[in-house]
Amino acid sequence: MMKKQARILLQDGTRFAGYATGMDGTASGEVCFNTGMTGYQEIFTDPSYKGQIMVTAASHIGNYGVTLNESEHDKVQIAGLICRSFSDTASRARSDQDLASFLADNQTVAVSDVDTRALVRHLREKGSMNGVISTELDWEAMEVSLKGSPSMDGLELCSQVSTQTVYTLGDENAPYHVAALDLGVKRNILNCLVNEGCHVTVYPYDTDFGTLSASQPDGYFLSNGPGDPSASLALIETTKSLIASGKPVFGICLGHQMIALANGLSTFKMHHGHRGINHPVKNLLTGKGEITSQNHGFAVNMDDVMAHDELELTHKHLNDGTVAGIRMTKAPVFSVQYHPEASPGPHDSRYLFKQFTDNMSKK
Repeated sequence: MMKKQARILLQDGTRFAGYATGMDGTASGEVCFNTGMTGYQEIFTDPSYKGQIMVTAASHIGNYGVTLNESEHDKVQIAGLICRSFSDTASRARSDQDLASFLADNQTVAVSDVDTRALVRHLREKGSMNGVISTELDWEAMEVSLKGSPSMDGLELCSQVSTQTVYTLGDENAPYHVAALDLGVKRNILNCLVNEGCHVTVYPYDTDFGTLSASQPDGYFLSNGPGDPSASLALIETTKSLIASGKPVFGICLGHQMIALANGLSTFKMHHGHRGINHPVKNLLTGKGEITSQNHGFAVNMDDVMAHDELELTHKHLNDGTVAGIRMTKAPVFSVQYHPEASPGPHDSRYLFKQFTDNMSKK
């Protein structure tokens, strides 16, 4: 059976060609790449990727299928997929579904047989940028579609991925009660909190401090999530109240950026971001290195951290020297710019969940 042709158009006019994996359609968004060799299902269902077209640097995608209980969200979150070799056959014995069917069920357009090595090199050199993938439009129509694609810079996306209702996880008699703000949380991050002895109440992203504090939690958690952190002004104000409460606060990725912004620091859009499961970070408190799972296109300004009287740099990215973790010196508040639950990825940083419960134990 002949494959249907597909097209890729980047914001700078660069074009790539490939073939459809089965579902016709058009998708637009910020085109970025992930260097992880495994864990494509977790990547595709990570809410932090909302509004982004994912290029996988790994050559073979779909070869072990999809196991539904390993998804990080109920739905696929990426706007579209670009890959080199797409497997229609799932070789994993415990897989529930092949990847093509999974993407089709989630109305996600995927393009394969693309020279992803050239595409990734282009994005590394020119930076992440908006793009369009299509199995149905010609180049001229794609140019029109691209003009309507919003920039990630200044874009608020938490409202599109956060839970709409309050729910709980873990034993009600667990030693610690955590109020978690869902900014686009991954399921396995919440699982790690539960495994560390927490009863977690998960709230929508726009929940006010009065509601969060009403249940008298032992600590507060700010999750990962998509979009430009500086666009969530109300969330920054809520974070200020969480810090002022005196209770322990733990932030991951977007939550980390919220803690920074609440302290008067600034964030910036990175050239092409950090997305993969092999990013080296140095823990400046212990001197140890960690291999980490990362997914972010914005970062905290290092100069702002170093100039702040009540903040300490705790972790540093070893590839480019960017901020990977901070803590407050006069409050039990800390955060990291990566995913310590590592789904997918190594477990070097899971100690951070215990660090959070230790802070709650002291209080």
